[in-house]
Amino acid sequence: MSLKSFFKPNCLEAGTDEAGRGCLAGPVVAAAVILPPDFKHELLNDSKKLTEKQRHFLRPIIEEVALAWAVGYVWQEEIDEINILQASLLAMHKSIDDLSLKPAHIIVDGNKFNPYKEIPHETIIKGDGKYLSIAAASVLAKTYRDDYMDKIHLDFPMYAWSKNKGYPTKAHRQGIRDHGITSHHRKTFRLLPEQLKLF
Repeated sequence: MSLKSFFKPNCLEAGTDEAGRGCLAGPVVAAAVILPPDFKHELLNDSKKLTEKQRHFLRPIIEEVALAWAVGYVWQEEIDEINILQASLLAMHKSIDDLSLKPAHIIVDGNKFNPYKEIPHETIIKGDGKYLSIAAASVLAKTYRDDYMDKIHLDFPMYAWSKNKGYPTKAHRQGIRDHGITSHHRKTFRLLPEQLKLF
């Protein structure tokens, strides 16, 4: 099934999505993308269905052809303050804030969104597998977040973030058991199943 170009025809529509909600460490990252109405790419899909190589192949294509795109970050300290759902929605708002064009309509992956200014929006469950602009946003959010986790992995190799990107894998959790936590960890998350006192 090919992805649709837009939800609402004949208007400047932005798709937005986030990456990193389920991670134990690092920011939640969102992207917003406005694509030309005639844009098609046979490879573009929900970023979770693509390989890392495919995502990095698509990123410069998306950035080149998009009418506007932006990426927003909400860091672990703020995630701990406002909770991960609100942080995810805030990251989406930040990405929309930074678009060089103001959209007339916003389509959002998932079933939750806080209204953005006066712009109408539509939430779409599994929207990253249905609409090109949301899929493009999912690719940007995922690759920019992965790049950041690769960067901080250099300082904290014991958590294997270059492989798990902060998700709760066995290697990441073993790193927490062996070395405790870092300033990059989300302290309000259940970092270990056995709930050891970590800090």
